[in-house]
Amino acid sequence: MTMLMAFDSTQQALRAEMLLEYAKIEIDIQPTPKEITAGCAISIGFDDDDLSKVQSIVRSEGVQIKGIFRYQDGEYTLVE
Repeated sequence: MTMLMAFDSTQQALRAEMLLEYAKIEIDIQPTPKEITAGCAISIGFDDDDLSKVQSIVRSEGVQIKGIFRYQDGEYTLVE
């Protein structure tokens, strides 16, 4: 999983998890890396191929996120 979505609240993380699972997007719940400052210790990992679907769901459902990051060459880079 090369993408990571971070949140400011656990409530939003759990909401996003439910929506993405309902949309049959393969996700991985994981601890938020220390390099990413967020108010929630839970992040959702997903594949780069699903980025546009994830963005669409987050926007249409009004899920509040800290950001979406790409993990590459040992670093997290903000995508959105």
